Amino acid sequence: MTRKKEKAKERREKRLQEISLLRTIPYSDHQRWWSQETIAVVTGANRGIGFEIARQLAGHGLTVILTSRNTSVGIEASKVLQEGGFNVDVHQLDILDSESISRFAEWVQEKYGNIDILVNNAGVNYNLGADNSVEFAKQTIDTNYYGTKNMIKAMIPLMRSSAIGARIVNVSSRLGKLNGRRNRIEDKELREQLSKLDTLSEELIDQTVCAFLQQVEDGTWESGGWPKTFTDYSVSKLAVNTYTRLMAKELSERPEGEKIFVNCYCPGWVKTAMTGWAGNISAEDAADTGVWLSLLSDQAITGKFFAERREINF
Repeated sequence: MTRKKEKAKERREKRLQEISLLRTIPYSDHQRWWSQETIAVVTGANRGIGFEIARQLAGHGLTVILTSRNTSVGIEASKVLQEGGFNVDVHQLDILDSESISRFAEWVQEKYGNIDILVNNAGVNYNLGADNSVEFAKQTIDTNYYGTKNMIKAMIPLMRSSAIGARIVNVSSRLGKLNGRRNRIEDKELREQLSKLDTLSEELIDQTVCAFLQQVEDGTWESGGWPKTFTDYSVSKLAVNTYTRLMAKELSERPEGEKIFVNCYCPGWVKTAMTGWAGNISAEDAADTGVWLSLLSDQAITGKFFAERREINF
């Protein structure tokens, strides 16, 4: 290991120790805007980071709706938390299925009326290690980008109006950074269009992922200037990151009392099934920033990208 890598590892470990300490410090009364009546929805929460986010939010006294694509697996996961004394509900949700999203939204409205927090955690990655296959590119884009986008659109009408505002947190990745040094798209003009709010649009984001998928279908993606590693996953998270910024802009135009704040974050390389248990960060540590963003009382923070509670550039 080079000295540079050793220093980076030391910094990461020190920061994770700081985060672990922060989790042991209770929020003061003036920071706690939530209660047991505050409803948080966490997608893909039957295991891994999603389960930890649900557990930590419930541990702070919120009511959490744990969702899982598989009904029985979701029920078992919720039982673990319920037996721990947490106020957790559960419902089936497949973010790839528009009817499943509609059924879930109807159930939430009938049972709870409104929600306060939406954590979009559900996602997929079919590449492990040095593998960079795009065999499942469409499933990756459909789940990570379109699934997240469709959940946001379905939940916005259900988000409670309040002085403190509602929250949307999208679990994303540094691999989706527009201007990352190693894994960015090579088309400079496209990067500029995606980076500027006056040129950014949902249509542009959709066109970008569609162009990628078309090149995958044509077999020309390797010469198309797309990210060199974890290609399909990186493109899907680039779309999530840019859509987060777009939604933050649009939602900031809502009147006072109806604001919704939306941010995204990178949990890091986490020891979960998605990484083949090869990560260097625990699910507990990885969930922290998502929970922190969900509970922030600072209304000025929206349209941002975080890692380890620190803002990073898109």
